Amino acid sequence: MVDGRKRLAVIGFGAMARNLRASFRRSGGVFDITAALVTETSALDASEGEDLRVFHDPLALVAWKPSLVVECASHSAVRTSVPVLLRAGISTVIVSIGSLSDPLLRSELEAAAVAGNSRLTVASGAIGGLDVLRAARLAELSSVQYVGTKPPAAWRDTAAEMLCDLSSVSGRTIFFEGNAGEASRLFPKNANVTAAVALAGIGFEKTKVTLVADAQTHLNSHKVTACGAFGDFNICLNNEPLGQNPKTSRLAALSIEQAIMRHFELVEM
Repeated sequence: MVDGRKRLAVIGFGAMARNLRASFRRSGGVFDITAALVTETSALDASEGEDLRVFHDPLALVAWKPSLVVECASHSAVRTSVPVLLRAGISTVIVSIGSLSDPLLRSELEAAAVAGNSRLTVASGAIGGLDVLRAARLAELSSVQYVGTKPPAAWRDTAAEMLCDLSSVSGRTIFFEGNAGEASRLFPKNANVTAAVALAGIGFEKTKVTLVADAQTHLNSHKVTACGAFGDFNICLNNEPLGQNPKTSRLAALSIEQAIMRHFELVEM
């Protein structure tokens, strides 16, 4: 049973964190975001800061003793803040999954969680079927391919601008083909689904990735194809974008809420 005494904090206070907080407040349930770890006070406006504890140092957030922290900031925040929290015994949900393409960081986070007897949870993001992929891995997956398709505007301010002319895209244009490790490093704010698929399946180097800009759609589409001794499967999701940030899907925001609820259900059962 969950209760209203949980102290939830976020790292970063951008579109994802704001959406999470607003959703909890609309629902009128037992969860609320009451603290944020940010790098600059300018990230918050006056109305948001009135009932939000703001921290600039992860150790200060540790002293506040949050029940759970949700990272929704950046790869850099995962590297600098999350290990500190885990070692201090603060369980953390990671949204910037692409950061885990770095094997050294993965090892550091795992060691920190063991040292602090805390739990690291990876939000599933805008993709489903990862449980099936994990199960198929037990039967020796031979191949996993991910295809991510978004409207051109969703790829602006990313490496896609160096790989194609987004302003001239009128149909479906493939601008990247490589593996999940490369995609996660090149597109840190767009490729969290890629990383989630790689972690559930055959890893960052073996997972094939194709990224597409399609002017004929307003949706964010994610398709996973896997083959192995178990057989094969195809999963495709067509997601509405998050209103405040077209680079991500609304389902990704909902997956964070689900991860928070699952965390407390598992702890208290």
